[in-house]
Amino acid sequence: MKHRQGLTLSRIAKELQISGQERSLLERSLQELVNRGAALRLNNRYFIRQRASLVRGRVVAVHPGYGFVRPEDELMEDIFIPSRHFGQALLGDLVEVFYKERPGQRRHEGRVIRILDKGRNDLIGFFRERRGRGFLQPYDSPSLEATPFKTIKRAGLKDGVIVKVDRKTMEVKEIIGLPDDPGVDMRVIIERFELAPIFSEEALDETDRISGEVQVTDIEGRADFRDWPIVTIDGPNAQDFDDAVSIKIQNNKNFLLGVHIADVSHYVKPGSALDQEAFRRGTSVYFPDRTLPMLPEKLANGVCSLRPEEDKLTLSVLLEIDREGNVVQTRFQPSVIKTAQRLTYDAVFDIFEGDDKTKKKYRELVPDLLVMRKLAQCLREKRLSTGSLDFDIAEPQLVYKGEMLHSVIPSERNEAHQLIEEFMVAANEAVASYLIAGDTSLIFRIHPPPVPADLQKLREILAPFGISLPVTKRLRAKDLQSALNQAQGRPEEKFISLQILKSLRLAVYSDENHGHYGLAKKEYAHFTSPIRRYPDLIVHRILKLSLQGKQARNLPLSSIAHHCTEQEKKADEAERELLIWRIFRLLRTKLGEEFEGIVVDMSRAGLFVELEDYFVEGLIPVEDLRGDFVFRRDSKSYVEKRTGYVLGLGAKVKVLLAAVDPILRRMILTLS
Repeated sequence: MKHRQGLTLSRIAKELQISGQERSLLERSLQELVNRGAALRLNNRYFIRQRASLVRGRVVAVHPGYGFVRPEDELMEDIFIPSRHFGQALLGDLVEVFYKERPGQRRHEGRVIRILDKGRNDLIGFFRERRGRGFLQPYDSPSLEATPFKTIKRAGLKDGVIVKVDRKTMEVKEIIGLPDDPGVDMRVIIERFELAPIFSEEALDETDRISGEVQVTDIEGRADFRDWPIVTIDGPNAQDFDDAVSIKIQNNKNFLLGVHIADVSHYVKPGSALDQEAFRRGTSVYFPDRTLPMLPEKLANGVCSLRPEEDKLTLSVLLEIDREGNVVQTRFQPSVIKTAQRLTYDAVFDIFEGDDKTKKKYRELVPDLLVMRKLAQCLREKRLSTGSLDFDIAEPQLVYKGEMLHSVIPSERNEAHQLIEEFMVAANEAVASYLIAGDTSLIFRIHPPPVPADLQKLREILAPFGISLPVTKRLRAKDLQSALNQAQGRPEEKFISLQILKSLRLAVYSDENHGHYGLAKKEYAHFTSPIRRYPDLIVHRILKLSLQGKQARNLPLSSIAHHCTEQEKKADEAERELLIWRIFRLLRTKLGEEFEGIVVDMSRAGLFVELEDYFVEGLIPVEDLRGDFVFRRDSKSYVEKRTGYVLGLGAKVKVLLAAVDPILRRMILTLS
């Protein structure tokens, strides 16, 4: 068969000049090939399996109406699967997908052929009762169709309650509660994303055996920086202080930057129960009112955390940097430190802004902080000049009054945040460069360049705003930064920034170095957060061995990198899901109110508008648009026929909240 679209039984019979009883034999032979896995039957067409567009992959995202499968081939993009082609597959399942290319689209579209391995044994969903029968509406299925229960034998079941169900038998294992009950949203997110809220007894036993005090034997062979004026700079609620910084001016007027990172590897040994738990999690997960740490609290917030005026074991990166921001010399040392002060971003920013009260409170540290400010500015200018991207997009922050969610505000990112970011980037790059120079295998943090189809889509979106991108096979990050700069200060700045961000691929972990597109770095690794990121812990171990003239042996870096990438994505999605759930629940109390929004997308169904102060999207159905509007697909706009009024992407609009469903994350808006 040479036909990529497959052949029908009739066509095969015709090609082989088969008829009558032989046709029945042919059909049985083809079915035998299908049963053996040598051929595929789809929509009454037969495909030879090695020629068909088939891939194995994991269901990584589901939304009402569609989902995505991530192929095992890392060079392939996620495959779009409409709900009608999902079958019984759910989030986390390993599936086989038949796909086809979509002209002009980045992602292929496909159909789930079969489930190879169920990612979970339990389902989380809503119990629905209709005419005396029970149905389950699973959370992690793109289909809105409910699955019927064979029998209902559990007391306490009522319409709308969230339940845990055995996937095979469809028996209700547990009633979690109603969606608005206290703690239910957190419990559902933990269950859905299979997060780990507790540690194994073995890991806790190991933790109990770790001394909370630094011993004399721990310090042997370490550089002693306890008399240096070292500080931590974090958010007001932070507890797990991974990093601390120091600054000195050399005799040659160069800066000596010290980045001192908690030496978690001293306490968490390879193969230990603690190590296994840290690997399983891959990362800490941060919710508005709870943290699921990668390490037990005694380590994360105590023994390893660089708390003020306590002896702490660290791995120090000392960078000599000239006045142009060039690193001229590096040194790496296991060390012991005692931080002088625990500072917050706001306090440091107040000092930069000249606040007398804050300057007086930290008067002994002010000179060093001002030197750090100068160095951070040099590093930032150097980084941007080499083509690094610099986004300034606020994230939502929930504000509570007591236990009640009161409002949503944009998180603030000030100059103090930028200072720490510059210092951490410099340390991460220095570690990667040192290990590469020593021909040492490690886990890299890579950021692949955007794919051409996404860049073409971005060009089309930016064109109406008078922003153009060079037409080239490999667009530089510097070109995208130029577009960001052109948007600065314009009413559409947020929309344009978000579109550029969406055009980028995700940064991932890899045992192969492919550079970091967004930072415009040829060599980059994560090193500065070993309390909350497992790849950083691995890099610490590799660096310490390298400093001893040794190489890490038999480390499955590829599988570690892949696992940690998946865990990071899962954590990000879980954090986002809980945030959106709570925001939608808050908006349910504001029906009929007016909001300002930005048109972020559109289709024949209507306009998708993001509420500016709430960071979530809703739909203005096309039938609710006042006037005779027609959708122009080529320009992604709605045009009113009589007046010529145009509603385009990035337009600012005022809307009324007509309906909201926190469960389905759906919101209906109307123009006010």
